[in-house]
Parts: sequence; C-alpha cells; structure tokens
Amino acid sequence: MSPVKSINERNIKLAMKNVEKTRHITKVVKVGNVSIGGMNPIVVQSMTNTDTADVKGTFEQVKDLVDAGSEIVRITVNTEKAAIAVPNIQEKLLKIGYDVPLVGDFHYNGHTLLTKYTDCAQVLSKYRINPGNVGFSDKRDYQFGLMVEQAIKYAKPIRIGVNWGSLDQQVLARLMDENAQRTKPKGSQLVTRDAIVLSALESAKLAEDIGLLPEQIILSCKVSAVQDLIAVYRDLAGKCDYALHLGLTEAGMGSKGIVASTAALAVLLQEGIGDTIRISLTPEPNGSRTREVIVAQELLQSMGLRSFLPQIAACPGCGRTTSTVFQELARDIQLYVRKKMPEWKLSYMGVEDMQVAVMGCIVNGPGESKHANIGISLPGTGEDPSAPVFIDGKKELTLRGDDLALQFQHIVDKYVDSHYPLRS
Repeated sequence: MSPVKSINERNIKLAMKNVEKTRHITKVVKVGNVSIGGMNPIVVQSMTNTDTADVKGTFEQVKDLVDAGSEIVRITVNTEKAAIAVPNIQEKLLKIGYDVPLVGDFHYNGHTLLTKYTDCAQVLSKYRINPGNVGFSDKRDYQFGLMVEQAIKYAKPIRIGVNWGSLDQQVLARLMDENAQRTKPKGSQLVTRDAIVLSALESAKLAEDIGLLPEQIILSCKVSAVQDLIAVYRDLAGKCDYALHLGLTEAGMGSKGIVASTAALAVLLQEGIGDTIRISLTPEPNGSRTREVIVAQELLQSMGLRSFLPQIAACPGCGRTTSTVFQELARDIQLYVRKKMPEWKLSYMGVEDMQVAVMGCIVNGPGESKHANIGISLPGTGEDPSAPVFIDGKKELTLRGDDLALQFQHIVDKYVDSHYPLRS
C-alpha cells in the first residue's frame, strides 16, 4: 500500500469515528432499497422539476439525477394524470436497471390521489406529506389519516415535511395565543420556530396513533434562513429519534444557494444531526437539475462523511499562472473523472477515495502533488515548459506537449487499473 493511500484511508476512518461519536442516532427507515437513519450513510436526495404527467421527460430527468448520484428521487404527484404516469415512469426506469426509490410529493389532494390510484400508491417508495397543505379545519386530520392508512396498507414510509412557507396555521395560532399569555412573551420568530417543530411532532404522533410505525416516519422542518434552520433542527433532534431529512428550502440560485445550504447543513451534520439531505438549488436558465446532487455529494465528501468520487485538488491561480493551461486541465480532469466514475465504481473497489492534484506552478505544485495519489505540477508563466507527474509521493515522469490533458488522463486510467482491486 502506498504511503499516500494509507494516509487517505486513515483520514477517512478518523472522520467516520468522529461522526460515530457525535451522530444523533435515529430510527432506521427503509425507503425502497435504501436505508435511512441509525448509523447508515447520509443519503443524497433530489427532486425533479418536470411535469410528472410527461412520462418521457420525467423518466429522462430521473435517470440524469441517478447518473449524477442521487440515491432517492422525489417527483410531484399533483394531478390525476401525474398519478397515472408514476407506474409508467417506474417501469421505464426498471427496464434499464434503475431501481431508484421514487417519492411522491403530495399537497392538498394527496388523500384523493393515493386512494383512487392504487398503482401509484404501490409503486412509490415513500409519500411526502406537508401537514400545512393536507387539509384545513376539521378536514385536516381526516385527510391526513387517509394518506397514512394508504402508507400502512402498502407498507410505505412517509416523510412529514413541515415548511414555514406553508405552516399549519392552527398550530401557529395556538402557540401565538399561548405566548401572548406569558409574563415575558417570546418574539414571533421564536414562536414560529416552535410551531414548525411542534407541527412535525404532533403529525408524527397522529400517524403513530393511526398505526404507522416509528420506523416508517421521517421528519423535516424546512426554512430558508440559515440560523433558523440550525435552531429548528437542534430543537427537533433533541425531542425525537425519528429519522431526519435536512434541507434549506428556497435556497436560491448559483453561489448564493450553494453557500447558504452548505453553511446551514454543515453545522448540523458536524453535530451529527441529519440522515438524508437535499440541496434545493434554483437551476440557472437552461442549467442542469443535477447540480443539486453534485453539491450535496461535495458537501458530504468535503466533510469526510462519505466518498463518492476522487477528489481533485487545484490551485486558484495567481500572477505566476497567467496562462489558462492549468485551469483548462483542472476542468478537463474533473469532468473526465466524474464521467468515468460510474464505470470505475462498477469495476474497482475504493477508487472513490483517490486523490488527484492539478497545480499551476512550482511554488506549491510539487509539494501538493506529492500529497495526492496522482499529481501534476504545471509550468507557471516563464517557467520551463514541462509538467512533472507525481505518483504516490514520487516523481515518475515529466509531460510535455499540447495534449497534457489527454496524457494525464491515460496516467489516471493506468493508476486506477493497477492500484484498485477488481470487484468480484
């Protein structure tokens, strides 16, 4: 075993031991072929934004999300046409070997769709129910109960997903009235936090009273402000041992959404809170929905909580690296590794822990490259036009020419083939 690979594996084991010490242990919930909660790995989820009634379009987007690494995919089930389409979507996925759990997202009419379209109810691996949108006044508990009864009938788990944009107003009004009677009333924001948590817990209790098992319940309490999300989940985790789904709702677009989601979820994950996550990014115009999956993976991998694909270390560049050569190479290698990973994962064990460095000049290039399994130190501006390659801490060869990316890709391929055991 190479010294670099040994260091990488030790670092991963240390990170996992730290997680085991701090993990908020929850009930284990089976969602299709995926286990959530307990000491199971934190699961990456995503959601389609297609019209579910469009079987072809939804099938293709689910496939893209799974190819990107999504382990559970949620789809909107809001109309009769959508409910009818669900079994057809799953059938198309199974035909190509994609046995991914599909989650039905229900609002307002879920009780009708689940009871009327039994094929849909049976095909879905989980139902997502929002207590604020399940019904109003005296209809609320009845319609919620119909959905829970379907979950019991078909042995499906549910996610009770409270969202402060659609919070159950009866719960909020009750807590506001109680707060007004206090000698020292809380601020409305704190009462709203309490109402979010209480709505989730009361709905979970009602589901259990109807007959659903605790091992069939996942809770989420989503808000769009970082500090509120952290406070709400700390409170929730302290009051229950249900499996918890994390996500900053309406996170936003681009860097804003990525930074806000990471800031909130990283704090909670570091404290051991959370069993499954979604990064709710608004896609750029014509952008890919898969971006939210990639960000979720990168968050978990950066924290040492999971490994999905080889890490690419690349310097940011400076006045020594006015050429775009190293930027282009870093981009090309990152894209190449992500493209090859599905194939590698099927064939090789442990390749997701590989470390690759693409550095821009002689200042940190050789040193950083030596710390990776494979590293290349490119020539900076005015430096000798050669690029030394380091493998497991030792300089092995020097690359020259205009096709550095292609040459380096071949070296990466050879390293994977020679250093990682084949799966039996």
